[in-house]
Amino acid sequence: MKQPIMNVWRFYRDGFRNMTLGRTLWLIILIKLFVLFFVLRLFFFPDFLRTQEPDKSGRVEYVGRELIERAVK
Repeated sequence: MKQPIMNVWRFYRDGFRNMTLGRTLWLIILIKLFVLFFVLRLFFFPDFLRTQEPDKSGRVEYVGRELIERAVK
């Protein structure tokens, strides 16, 4: 059972080692993911719960109330 898994691992390892243009493309993909998930989150998605309730127990109650109110509607 270990042999096919090792062959797949070697296939991907050797493929990534021999890439030339692919490394640049992967670098671009990783930079775009970083921008999407970290930079945009900082500027466009503020921490809404912290503005509503400063302490953690208050946040739990706030979310519970909102879920119940929205489920009833």
